[in-house]
Amino acid sequence: MKSKIAFISEHASPLATIGGVDSGGQNVYVAELAKQLAALGYDIDIFTRNDNPGLEKIVFWVPGVRVIHVNAGPACFLPKEDLWHYMPEFRDSMLGFMQRERLSYELIHANFWMSGWVASEIKEILGIPFAITFHALGHIRKLYQHDDDKFPAIRISVEKEIAKYADAIIAECPQDKQDLINYYMAPEERIAIVPCGFSKKEFQPVSKAYSRKKLGLNPDEQIILQLGRMVARKGIDNVIRATSMLYKNNTQIRLLVVGGDFENPDISDNAELNRLKSIVKDEGIGHAVTFTGRKDRNILKYYYSAADIFVTTPWYEPFGITPLESMACGTPVIGSNVGGIKYSVEDGKTGFLVPPESAAILAERIGTILSDTHMRQLMRIESIKRVNTMFTWQKVAMLIRDQYKRMMAPAQHELLLAKAKTKAA
Repeated sequence: MKSKIAFISEHASPLATIGGVDSGGQNVYVAELAKQLAALGYDIDIFTRNDNPGLEKIVFWVPGVRVIHVNAGPACFLPKEDLWHYMPEFRDSMLGFMQRERLSYELIHANFWMSGWVASEIKEILGIPFAITFHALGHIRKLYQHDDDKFPAIRISVEKEIAKYADAIIAECPQDKQDLINYYMAPEERIAIVPCGFSKKEFQPVSKAYSRKKLGLNPDEQIILQLGRMVARKGIDNVIRATSMLYKNNTQIRLLVVGGDFENPDISDNAELNRLKSIVKDEGIGHAVTFTGRKDRNILKYYYSAADIFVTTPWYEPFGITPLESMACGTPVIGSNVGGIKYSVEDGKTGFLVPPESAAILAERIGTILSDTHMRQLMRIESIKRVNTMFTWQKVAMLIRDQYKRMMAPAQHELLLAKAKTKAA
């Protein structure tokens, strides 16, 4: 009989369109990990919030994976910062579904702190062990965002309780593990470092000439790519200012900024996108920067492959999946020397690591790579090799499976003891 696992991902559904305000790396993580675990023989139910009255209650998504939409507040989009008060309803909706369907899960894998609270409540009620991937820590977010952090003040204390109560904590990189120990007093013996991954089906090298032709890009331009959500902490303004510095030094480049709420960037009322456009105008480089809007994942490999360099310089980043996707396509990465990026990008071999808010250093590193064809080729080879060795979703799922087995071993041991006692009696 297959092991049944429940995922909880309260705001990040695997069915969501990636690239919106609250749709990004966590959605990809939940989706890809669930699919790979199903391929390893697990039955996965993903519980996520019903944010649209037109959604089906149960979606049979791929073989072995269902998506269950549970009630938690009004059936409409709400920012994740506003969801905390609806978590008791989420818990009760999930428990009601389990009771009606007569479901028993061997363990729960919670994603994000609110899902972790739900999992801890269910553990208290039903005794089901749970693992938690935090994806981001409230304390670290507060350090960087200060009063701009709109999550409720209770978040950090809730996270500390979850860290004490969880049967396994999945840290996405060494920095994540260290932060959990230093700021949350999380027990080190229950923390396992398991990175994020990339999909080999979605991301692989494509000819630069073909990619540029497909996207209608100039075959002769030097192209820098920035791809991700339009939020201030991603540091896109830093990339724009570095582009401006390069232009002032007579380095002709094209910066592509991919992402946003809509496919057409001209109709978006996203405050961050409008701020970035103002910076471009103030720097006088409108001719050199193209905002493409959001793009479907099935064509992102062409953007990665069309670029000479992928740049991502967030203030902080719990992990960051886009550098993996870029390297999988053979495009070197210049990334902030923070969090998961300093784990996935090998400085000097697959790209460069830079301070997160130094446009001057970023411009210098971009110039270094653009001026050295041999370096770019070596970085291409090393990038492809590194991600395929360390960061495939298949490898990630196998490492997670090891943690599941460790978690389930005590329960299985107790079951064997109970059977033995019954037989002896």
